[in-house]
Amino acid sequence: MYQNKDHTFVICAYKESLYLEECVRSVLGQSVKSGVCIATSTPNERIAGIAKKYGLPVFVNNGETGIAGDWNFAVSCARTPLVTIAHQDDVYCREYAERILEALKLCSHPLIAFTDYWELRNGRTVKKNKLLQVKRFLLFPLKIHVLWKNRFVRRRILSLGSAICCPSVTLVKENLSLPVFENNMKSNIDWQAWEKLSRERGEFAYVDKPSMKHRIHSESTTSELLAQSARKEEDLLMYRKFWPEPLARLIERFYQAGEKSNRLE
Repeated sequence: MYQNKDHTFVICAYKESLYLEECVRSVLGQSVKSGVCIATSTPNERIAGIAKKYGLPVFVNNGETGIAGDWNFAVSCARTPLVTIAHQDDVYCREYAERILEALKLCSHPLIAFTDYWELRNGRTVKKNKLLQVKRFLLFPLKIHVLWKNRFVRRRILSLGSAICCPSVTLVKENLSLPVFENNMKSNIDWQAWEKLSRERGEFAYVDKPSMKHRIHSESTTSELLAQSARKEEDLLMYRKFWPEPLARLIERFYQAGEKSNRLE
């Protein structure tokens, strides 16, 4: 049975984020204490200063670059079987780690554990919008924990979109083939990873209580990719893993309409 000493938050820090310190405070303020460190491929004085202030080790990625490279490096920085790749702009609710550990107690061979989430927009917590409602609807079957190990259910959920919020995910490293992420996409790296894992034996543990806040802002990678319309082809590639071409294109059009709620007005 996993305990808090088995879990590490690895914060992926990039350049000089205005929100990094808020993320650090949120993971240090958990109701149960986990390990915390910072991983970066862009070391700078701001990251070093925040790390020093809170007594956190910093690991510098001098290897594979890109989002997937940074995430895989972050996973390698954790010396524990459980690792959460915390995105520097996001905020974790006080009960996040505690709820993840409680969910894992219900598993025999967990692959990942993840939670529902809220959004942060212009400093305001958004608890409900079209995109969040769609994702919660897709994940509804996983409220029944006996379905966590059902491959058919997991794949049907993922076949209609990327319903799992990446920074809400805790990876169970000892049950996964590493590296987890492939460096062949820009926007759907996480969705591709969950699709691959959905084929494996084991559980996707789901906490249906919102336990972190994902920040949407003009400088976020997701917002940039949406603004550039760079996501369409990658979405189609993912849908083709589940559906024939005509259905894949139809679903992609509906998904693009839903993603518009991720845009900033």
